[in-house]
Amino acid sequence: MIEIAVLVAAYLIGNISPAYIIGKFAANIDIREHGSGNAGTTNIIRVMGPKAGIFVLIADLLKGVLAVWIGRLVGGDLLAVLAGFFVVVGHNWPALLKFKGGKGVATSLGVGLIISPQYALICLGIAIIVIVITKYVSLASLTGIPSWTLLLIIGDSNRLYIYLGIVLSLLAIFKHRSNIRRIYKGTENKVNIKNKLNRS
Repeated sequence: MIEIAVLVAAYLIGNISPAYIIGKFAANIDIREHGSGNAGTTNIIRVMGPKAGIFVLIADLLKGVLAVWIGRLVGGDLLAVLAGFFVVVGHNWPALLKFKGGKGVATSLGVGLIISPQYALICLGIAIIVIVITKYVSLASLTGIPSWTLLLIIGDSNRLYIYLGIVLSLLAIFKHRSNIRRIYKGTENKVNIKNKLNRS
């Protein structure tokens, strides 16, 4: 029963949406009704600026960290991996917000920071480079978790971690399917953090 309680807790942790909360309290808006309609870091930056975006990014990261840490503490690697999956599902499809959440990349990165921190930090660096070069946050998001998974495979990591990485990669690709179409067509929005910082 305690294992089930941990998984339920992980899902509910994922349901906590910093983007939704900061939108409501700081601007009295539902962030899902503005910009791209996504309750995540990129849309918060687009609608409310980089300072709010940094807050959301860190909070979403911590959700993944907390869920996996609890899972590992209670039940070892298997429960940690399952908790990592459930917290991302909770972020993407939160029952408390009528199943309309974010895309799970920051929360997945938080999961990675507990599962394999060195690979997660490498992938964060890769994502930053992709953003700087292409200005596509969505492309950086799409490369981050699959890159982490590839490093797990190359490093001959625990198979449970590899399976989790594959599943999280598929979830990220599924949630970004509209972005993939826009990137292919050349209509995807680019982000210019420097200009936003200058205006904030």
